[in-house]
Amino acid sequence: MTEKDAFIGAEFTGTKEVSENLKFDEDKFQQWIDANIQSSGKILQIEQFNGGQSNPTYKITTENKKLVLRRKPPGKLLPSAHAVDREYKVISALAETNVPVPETYGLCDDSDVVGTPFFVMDFLEGEVYWDHMLPSVSNEERIKIYQQKNKVLAICIIRANVFSFRELRQTG
Repeated sequence: MTEKDAFIGAEFTGTKEVSENLKFDEDKFQQWIDANIQSSGKILQIEQFNGGQSNPTYKITTENKKLVLRRKPPGKLLPSAHAVDREYKVISALAETNVPVPETYGLCDDSDVVGTPFFVMDFLEGEVYWDHMLPSVSNEERIKIYQQKNKVLAICIIRANVFSFRELRQTG
C-alpha cells in the first residue's frame, strides 16, 4: 500500500469514543441484548465508527461477540428518513441468498432503549477499499475482488426479480 493509499478514506476508518450527543444508556441496551442475543454476554466496550454515516453506527464488543448497532439519529426527522428498519429488512432478506451479509439479531422500535429505533447485526472483519481502482492490491487480488463483486451484484439482480423491494418500501 502506498503512502497516498493509506490516507484515502482514513478519516472514515476505525472507531472512536462515542460522541457525547450520541451516547445512550448502556444498562438498557444490555437488557435488550440479554433478551435478544443471549449468547453475547456482558457489554465490554461501545465505540462509534468514524466518518460519514447519516445513521449513527456503533461497534459493540461483548464477552462473546462483536456486534454493530445501527440507529436513527436523535432529533426530529422526516418519517421516511434514516430508515434503519428498511436496512434491517434488506439485510435480513439477503441473508436467505448467497449474498454475504452479517447475521441480524433484531429490529427495535422502542426509543426508550437507545433513544431511537435501531437494529443489531454481527460485526464482520474485512478490508475497506476507498479507491475503486484498488491500487494497493496485486493484479491477481484485484481480479478476485472484482469477480466476487460481480458475483454478488448478479445475485442481487436475480433476487430483485424474484423478491419485490416494493414490499419493503411499502412497509418502511
